[in-house]
Amino acid sequence: MFDRIYYMRAVLGVIGGIIAGLVIVPGTDQGTIIGIVILIGLFFYLISYGISKKIGRTVQKPQRRKLATNGIFPFIFLLLMFMIFIYTGLHQGLAH
Repeated sequence: MFDRIYYMRAVLGVIGGIIAGLVIVPGTDQGTIIGIVILIGLFFYLISYGISKKIGRTVQKPQRRKLATNGIFPFIFLLLMFMIFIYTGLHQGLAH
């Protein structure tokens, strides 16, 4: 069950990273970019948390904390990695 949550968060991190890479345009202020990435990441993490609660309905109380934290590092890493890949792939020839 925790494996399903782990991989679901990884996939949502990839999807969030792709969306973030598509939304950010060249010339955007760095503060705005950070805000966009945090909001997209938070949105997809909240979706993953809701799904993990549905997957882990039968989990005993001591292990419920794992529902929130399992897979968080791959989620963050994949979100950032795919955001960078997509942004670079789309805008590599537009360097100033």
